[in-house]
Amino acid sequence: MKNMKLKLARVEKELSQEELAKTVSVSRQTIGLIESGKYNPSLSLCIKICKALSCTLNDLFWDEDN
Repeated sequence: MKNMKLKLARVEKELSQEELAKTVSVSRQTIGLIESGKYNPSLSLCIKICKALSCTLNDLFWDEDN
């Protein structure tokens, strides 16, 4: 399942995948894979992403449909 919440939060902060990746110390490809739903990030990476985007884990990674 695609992570549109992450992509929307990143775009709202006017960050490219590359910029977010540098902030959280991963590759741009990793951010792309998370957004496309092809990679399940570790909890520590999720927390870093949330801090970088000023969001909570629930904001970005909780799916209320499941």
